[in-house]
Amino acid sequence: MGQRLELHALLKTLVANVYFQPPSGTLMIYPCIKYVRSNIRAKFGDDVPYILTKEYTVTVIDANPDSVIPDQISKLPRSLYDRGYKSDNLNHDVFNILF
Repeated sequence: MGQRLELHALLKTLVANVYFQPPSGTLMIYPCIKYVRSNIRAKFGDDVPYILTKEYTVTVIDANPDSVIPDQISKLPRSLYDRGYKSDNLNHDVFNILF
């Protein structure tokens, strides 16, 4: 699988503002994508991990409830929609992506 910077570059093709693990208090410009590493999945052979795949939680944040960005994220390989919610008058769509 790809490296985190490859994922970052891929997400930047969808929206200009992409943030990896932004510290609290970071001023984000919307619409944006925020993502964090959430898991590392391992495949084992002889009790030894031989394939490690990182999982990222990717959140699309946009004031527009009809944004096309979540549709674009849905079309990425190994992307699964998790949930959506509204907070501070912004729409959040959360995905899990193995990369």
